[in-house]
This record gives sequence, C-alpha cells and structure tokens, in this order.
Amino acid sequence: MATQPDQIQTQPLEREALLQQARERAGLSDFGDEWFFEPMDRYIEASNREGRLTPAGRASTTEVIVKGLVSRLRMVEDIKRHPEILDEKVDVAGIILGLPRTGSTIFQRLLASAPGMTGLRWYEAQNFAPFPGEERGNPVERRAYAQAMIDGWLQLSPELASIHPLEPDAPDEEILVLGQMFVSTMIEGMNYVPSFSRWLNTYDQSKGHEDLKTILKYLQWQDPSRKGRKWILKSPSNLPYAEVAAKAFPDALLIMTHRDPLQTVPSYVSMQAALYKLSATLTDEEVGAFWFPRLVEWMRLFEAARERIGEDRFIDIDYREVGKEPMAQAERVLSRMGIPVDAQLEEVLAEFLAGNKREQRPMHDYSLERFGLDEEAIKREFATYRERYIL
Repeated sequence: MATQPDQIQTQPLEREALLQQARERAGLSDFGDEWFFEPMDRYIEASNREGRLTPAGRASTTEVIVKGLVSRLRMVEDIKRHPEILDEKVDVAGIILGLPRTGSTIFQRLLASAPGMTGLRWYEAQNFAPFPGEERGNPVERRAYAQAMIDGWLQLSPELASIHPLEPDAPDEEILVLGQMFVSTMIEGMNYVPSFSRWLNTYDQSKGHEDLKTILKYLQWQDPSRKGRKWILKSPSNLPYAEVAAKAFPDALLIMTHRDPLQTVPSYVSMQAALYKLSATLTDEEVGAFWFPRLVEWMRLFEAARERIGEDRFIDIDYREVGKEPMAQAERVLSRMGIPVDAQLEEVLAEFLAGNKREQRPMHDYSLERFGLDEEAIKREFATYRERYIL
C-alpha cells in the first residue's frame, strides 16, 4: 500500500525524547526498574515503521506514553517518601477474561459494585499517580483529565459511545495500565503494529504484572476506603496471556465470559476501527484482515493455557444467561469469591442494574461485510470453542 500523505508529515517517535518529556513534566528522573525499555523500543520501532500515525495520532500517542511515564516517576517518588505503600495487602479475588465483546465490561462493573468489592477506575487507569497538590482521596483534576479524554475521543469517533461505556469513575481494564509499560494488548488495540503483536507473543510479560501489583497497592493506599476489599480485574489481554495473570494472582478466580464469535468478532473489529480512527489511516477491510486472525490466535493461545492452568481455577459465564438472569450469574461468581449472598448484596446489584441498562446507550451497528469478514470462516476457525461453550 502506498504511504499515506499525512504519514509523511509525521515525525518518528524517539525513546529518549519521550523520557525527557516525562522527566520535565514530573520534575523527577528516577523511573525505578527500567525493564520496560525493551518493550518500549520494540513498540516505537513498530509504530514508526508500520503505524501510519496521523499528526494528531502521533500527538495523542505521545501523550499516552508520556503520561504513563510521568505516573511511573511520581509513583517511584511517592514510594520513597511513603514506603508503607508496599505494605498494603491487595486481594485480587477475580480476573475476568474472554473474547472481547462478551459482556465482560458490564459484568466487571456489576461485580465491583457489590459490598466488599472494588475495581480499577478509568481515571486511575489514565493517571495512576496523583497530580501535584492533589488532596488524598479527592482526585478532582485526574477525573477532569479523564473526562476531557472521553470528550475528545467521542468527538473524533462518535460510534465509541455505542461500543464501550466510558465513565471516569467506572471500573475498567488493567490493560490500560499495563499498556503504559508497553506490555498487554492495549498497544495493538490503540495502534496498528502487527510486528509488535507478533513479538509480544514471545515476550515474558511477568515484570509488567509485578509492577501492576505495586500499582494496585499504590491505588489502595491513595483511597483508604479500599482496605479489606477484594479487587476484580478484567482485560482482553488476559485471554491470549492467561498464564501471566494466573501466575501473578494465584488465588484469583478466573472468570471466562462467553458469547458467539459470530457476534463478538465483527463487534470487536468495529470497535478497533473506531479506535484506530483516533490515530491512524486504515481502511475497514485492513482492520478486519488484521483482527480476525489475531482473535483466532488469541483463542488458540488461551485454549492451550487453560489446559495447563487447570479447570479448578475457572468459572464460565454465558452472555445469554447474564442477559436473562444477571443477578444469578453475579451471585454465582461472588459466592465463589467469598462475598456473602444476602439481601444487602441483592439490593446493591439491583440498583446497579437499574442504572446500567444496554438500552440507555446508543445501539452498536456493525456487520461482517463492512470489514471483509466471512461467516463460514468464523464458524470454521472457532468451531471447537463454539461447540464447547456456545452451541
């Protein structure tokens, strides 16, 4: 394919320039363990070579990288000043995994709304370190930053409103934090970097999850009301790299959400097309050509990992059953995680469901044809999965 005109105008990303921007913004220089330089370099190389970043895309990508580095600098400094952060006891009780578009977002938020539960909030995923001068437990500026991001995204790609509910205080995916360390599928989800995706399959991502543990301690320290609560995590990155998450949090229940790939594949490809619109120049067919085989690969990686991990760690949740009996499905999981199923729990879950109905958002319109996808190919590639969980 010919080089896009706006790609020619885009200056390449450079690691040292990005690090220096972060140092200057934070007024700090200690990044702690610099293990993340390797995946950072791999990502920068792939993005410069194949990312097709528009000038606006380069600017937004730079901001994502720099703010992540700034959060890291600030966290390292806060831990030096408050070493008790590392004494926080974080209980990750559950990790949701599954193909994207399987109802995992609403299910995570439902579980996180239960008494005794908590989740990583979207504004925290954008900036996990407090801003200078922020009152502990009152992150007004970080919430405003997150809302401005959401407003900007929806202006550039309005269809996102129908695809993924974006709210600063709502629980969301740790993939957004891991992506700031250049591990997790957030990288390929926000930028078109096929070679980086191939490389990530071969890379040991465990150091990213070790840092994630520290970040969860840091977030819990920032909000003392979380002490004693159980965390529920969720990320599509947990599907292809399930063993990384399972080993990092060995006591966590692995919650697999299921929905027919005939719906999830075109729905997710549609989401990716909307996200890529924020930063790059790709056709719908190109998005489909990358993401269909990538989702097949994710499932192949997961199926092999699940066998090694062992069935006792898993609980399976059918999208159709959540639609019919969301309370019953949530209570199945919460009881496995040691949360009492009582009248108070049922009242809280019912209140959450009343305010988070699907019809309260615009409908998500997508089709196989728009992305060059074929129904028979999806049935063929996901035959084993569909036979086990769907049909």
